Amino acid sequence: MITSRQVRAARALLGWTQETLADKALVALTALKRFESENGLQVREDTRDRVRAALEASGIIFLASERGEGVMLVHNPDVARKRVRRRT
Repeated sequence: MITSRQVRAARALLGWTQETLADKALVALTALKRFESENGLQVREDTRDRVRAALEASGIIFLASERGEGVMLVHNPDVARKRVRRRT
């Protein structure tokens, strides 16, 4: 599951505003703001999935391990998606 910190970091890497991400993910701006909040506010699973899909389509890869979490921006999202699929 992606975290609010990862979403904010991904937006920063892409230079996107919350409005831009909400538009690209086809979610309400208020839902995205809830998702990005540090208050642990709940969002619907489909909202989370749409946000993740929009970011991944733009080259973001979500990273997670027992040591931490993060995001990476790749310059060719199509190649990155193929690599991630092969690993799973």
